[in-house]
Amino acid sequence: MSEVVEKASTIYQLVSFCINNEEYGIDILNVQEIIRPMDMTRVPNAPDFIEGVINLRGKIVPVVDLRQRFNLSSRKRDESSRIIVVELSGKVVGFLVDKVREVLRVEQAIIEPPPELTTNIDVRYITGVAKLKDRLLILLDLVKVLSVEEREKLASLEETVN
Repeated sequence: MSEVVEKASTIYQLVSFCINNEEYGIDILNVQEIIRPMDMTRVPNAPDFIEGVINLRGKIVPVVDLRQRFNLSSRKRDESSRIIVVELSGKVVGFLVDKVREVLRVEQAIIEPPPELTTNIDVRYITGVAKLKDRLLILLDLVKVLSVEEREKLASLEETVN
């Protein structure tokens, strides 16, 4: 007796967002919340890509400007701008993006490894590219967007402000 076992395809639930007309996705399990930008406190001697820190319900959260991190031209914040608050290695960090687009479900089967020249950003930040019906979605590894040393600096920023 033989049984046909269908291999179940893994489904990823992603939050998609835009930076400089490129669409990116991150695993929704990493996202704590998505908020509108608020007043930020600049921190002296912080890396250029740190927009500042915010007070989110009593917790000091550093905010990384992904445009700056990816060496893209700056853009004035507007109604579409958002901060995606995530937890990375036990630390809460906000990522400033141009706009959040949607939450979507993507099958693993449509995700390919990143091509060598995908976008203007460093390929080491990219885990793959999802081929959707009408567009490509670049999947980011937020842990790799910040090096260990940079994450340590972010932690020290929180201590400096507290």
